[in-house]
Amino acid sequence: MSNNLKDILSNLNKDIEQEKLLEYLNNELPHADQHAVEEALNDDPFMSDAMDGLQQFENKQDVPQLVKQLNADLKKELDKKKKRKRRESIAPQTWTYVAIIFILLVCIITYMVMKRMTH
Repeated sequence: MSNNLKDILSNLNKDIEQEKLLEYLNNELPHADQHAVEEALNDDPFMSDAMDGLQQFENKQDVPQLVKQLNADLKKELDKKKKRKRRESIAPQTWTYVAIIFILLVCIITYMVMKRMTH
């Protein structure tokens, strides 16, 4: 089976092995194991929705390619968020430094002006 499909299924339920979920998806499980998986699906609505979505595919060979595309899109979105977060975290520090330098310059100029006025 495709490793990408296994990665998706691994996050669904830690109590059920990935291979069993894949076999259930392909209708290859023995009746007793099939019943156990269906009970787990009833207990976990997220897992049930995920399996329902995977079962909607008529051509199971398309699933690995779709998984690969979804993972690539997800990685792009996460990278965008990381870059945006990095930019946002740098901006406040930069403004803090600018403000400190500005305040120091104002203090120095004020000191120099006051010193000239006293002479």
